[in-house]
Amino acid sequence: MESLPLRAYLIDDEMLAIERLGRLLASFADIRVIGSATDPMEALDFLSRESADVLFLDIQMPGMNGFELLSRLTEQPFVIFTTAYDEYALKAFEVNSIDYLLKPIETGQLERALTKLSRLRPLPRQEWLRTPELRSMLQELATSLRAPQSAYPHRIASRVGERISFLDLNTVTHFVAHDKLTYAVVDGHKHCVDQSIVELERRLDPAKFIRIHRAVLLNVDWIQEVNSSFAGKLLVSLRDVQHTQLPIARDRARDLKSRLGF
Repeated sequence: MESLPLRAYLIDDEMLAIERLGRLLASFADIRVIGSATDPMEALDFLSRESADVLFLDIQMPGMNGFELLSRLTEQPFVIFTTAYDEYALKAFEVNSIDYLLKPIETGQLERALTKLSRLRPLPRQEWLRTPELRSMLQELATSLRAPQSAYPHRIASRVGERISFLDLNTVTHFVAHDKLTYAVVDGHKHCVDQSIVELERRLDPAKFIRIHRAVLLNVDWIQEVNSSFAGKLLVSLRDVQHTQLPIARDRARDLKSRLGF
């Protein structure tokens, strides 16, 4: 017997984000969007009357964040969190989330999350989802999210298949783009991340990370020295074990010189 499509409800304070996610979900036959809301209170009202199999839930919203919304639900559906911030993804994994999707959401990310969800069918209703302990944890997460946040993240998520690890940005020597993928480099090892170099440049601390090439974002704390090659091009040498050398694009050299004061 063919299973019915999963009933999905979308919650995000940005209508454009909801519309884009709705368009992406429309290409998947095994999921049906039963509604959406930009106002968490409106979402609570709907979910008190209708059941959903899965919520696509933004974490950071004005007035009421995603964890607070969940703490107010009497029935806990499965959740796929949507967020623009890696540090919130850490908190998301403390609750019964299937996955998290970093904005802007891409088709590959969404397909991976839905595949994980489909493996659970028929969706179990676990008893712990009804316990006071879960509600208490959600309230604690909601409170921590309302506390002042650092302007820039301290860690970044790296995903390989079903495994997700979180890298301390102090240990990342540089980010490099190659074959449409972006990697964080730690001790010479590459770790795939979901954001592009442009997105990372926008999100990370500009006092710490500087673009030295269209495909390279450098952690200035790891610079050992800057040298000129025989061709007159500038190279930066890192103080990692591999003594990595990275070329500096001509149009980026002035910014780096200004930053380092030479």
